[in-house]
Amino acid sequence: MNKNQDNTEVIYLSNPSERLMHPFYNKQIVFTGALSTMTRSEAAKKARACGAFMQGAVTKETDFLILGKNRREKSTKHLKAEQLIQLGHDIQIIAEDDFIWLISMQKEYVPSSL
Repeated sequence: MNKNQDNTEVIYLSNPSERLMHPFYNKQIVFTGALSTMTRSEAAKKARACGAFMQGAVTKETDFLILGKNRREKSTKHLKAEQLIQLGHDIQIIAEDDFIWLISMQKEYVPSSL
């Protein structure tokens, strides 16, 4: 992997007709609450390596809200995600442990024609 000018990792595939297949691929992710196993920066880096995009706030475009273990009650982001879900938006709210499991999954490369 290489770094671009923004100091973010860029994934280059050897064959441009391939695409990265992972549950986070091309998904918008938001974190809420402190993570117990890594910093948000580290978590964001791992999610980007899976093809995800980071958001600072929950919006209609959010795909995943990751709940850090170190939280006391529902955050504003959590409440906003629940509100959008009730309005019919497809937002997955997942716990930190599930996030860790998902980022540990092997990435698969498949031809774009599929």
